[in-house]
Amino acid sequence: MSQKHKKASETPSDVTVTQETTPEEGIPAGEAASAAEQTDPLQETLKTAQLALAAKEEQYLRLAAEYDNFRKRTAKEREATWADSKMETVKAFLPVYDNLSRALKQETADTAYAKGVEMTMNQLNGILEKLSVAEIPALGAVFDPNLHNAVMHVEDESVAENTIVEVFEPGFTLDEKIIRFAMVKVAN
Repeated sequence: MSQKHKKASETPSDVTVTQETTPEEGIPAGEAASAAEQTDPLQETLKTAQLALAAKEEQYLRLAAEYDNFRKRTAKEREATWADSKMETVKAFLPVYDNLSRALKQETADTAYAKGVEMTMNQLNGILEKLSVAEIPALGAVFDPNLHNAVMHVEDESVAENTIVEVFEPGFTLDEKIIRFAMVKVAN
């Protein structure tokens, strides 16, 4: 027989065919690829769901942080509004304080009237104290332009330089914030 006929007469049993197998479970590579193709839609769905979950978690965290910032900001605004309204209310009562102070300085023959004005002034002082309103110390103090408003200047050698010798209108602070500057006369 010729070589040609010899090859043709060989049967498939004479030829050794090796199939590649995957390391997992000894499944042939072709079958593993088809199995992977079958699970790919599930894997893709899982990945999509995981990405959507991560996006929703991030959205939730951002929303929670935004709400927390909103809560803090509104609390600060509420406190600022309260402080501003408290200051404006106290400012509105300062002329009443000034008038009661002037009334107490006036001499009167009616002791009941003087006692009533004094009681009213004491009550107003108590209310101002409860609201954390304090009078700015002025008489005899060193002039401070951050606290006092000098409206007059006098030469007096018996007093130290920049000393307040007279207070025309007392100044007030509310929680360390100035409501009204003290109107004063400064020496030297």
